[in-house]
Amino acid sequence: MFQPDLLKHKRILITGGGTGLGRAMAERFLQLGAVVYICGRRADVLEQSCKELAGATNGEIHSIACDVRDRDAVDQTIDTIWGQGPLNVLVNNAAGNFIARTEELSPRAWEAVLGIVLNGTIHMTMACGRRWLSVKQPATVLNISTTYAAAASGSAFVVPSAVAKAGVHALTTSLAVEWGPRGIRFNEIAPGPIPTEGAFSRLLPRKDIEQHALDRNPMRRFGTVAEFANLAAFLVSDGCTYINGETIVMDGGAWLRGASGFGYLDELLTDSDWNELRPRKK
Repeated sequence: MFQPDLLKHKRILITGGGTGLGRAMAERFLQLGAVVYICGRRADVLEQSCKELAGATNGEIHSIACDVRDRDAVDQTIDTIWGQGPLNVLVNNAAGNFIARTEELSPRAWEAVLGIVLNGTIHMTMACGRRWLSVKQPATVLNISTTYAAAASGSAFVVPSAVAKAGVHALTTSLAVEWGPRGIRFNEIAPGPIPTEGAFSRLLPRKDIEQHALDRNPMRRFGTVAEFANLAAFLVSDGCTYINGETIVMDGGAWLRGASGFGYLDELLTDSDWNELRPRKK
């Protein structure tokens, strides 16, 4: 579908790039000629992903362990990357989410999600943005959102995520206007359920919940990582530089039936079910 050199000369950082949707984007960007950096908290996962993706694509990929919640660590990471050359694209993909009854959430649960999703996006965006602006370098930021943020509906039972993603959405639209005249454009993808290891099982942990999500979707299926990665590649390419401040919803039309993707869970889960779903202390 794309020319193999679509992203040639692009240097791209993907947060949360070692697994799931982040890894899928990394692979697609490498296939299209980009130099890719991935960061995340687990160095071993990043290194393994780098090894596998480099072997599969013959592309240039680097990994840096970084907790996006830590502003100093983010600045050090960006300094390290800039030492090899400035980035052209930032993809804020790192996220944390789980289903829970809000009154049962601990302060640490709130802090974890808000720290990764909202503060992490702010830290990365500011660290890159200040460097781009100081030398008047054009660049692109792609944020990974949610349908409940895009529709401003929020969602029950994933309230920390709803709050954090609403903030990311406001950051996207605000800076699209403020920094757009200086050559930096911002867009978002709001995906529906896409099966990936880990995140998917936490949000749709039982077959009946998964089936309910399928039944709500006009396409009667979930998205694929390949479809998602192709959309991301288009949005960060130079083939659509007039798209700025937009959120592309990619969920088969499910949001048209109600974007609050988890608001129905009180109809499906009992008190016993909620207890089973509580995160276990390790």
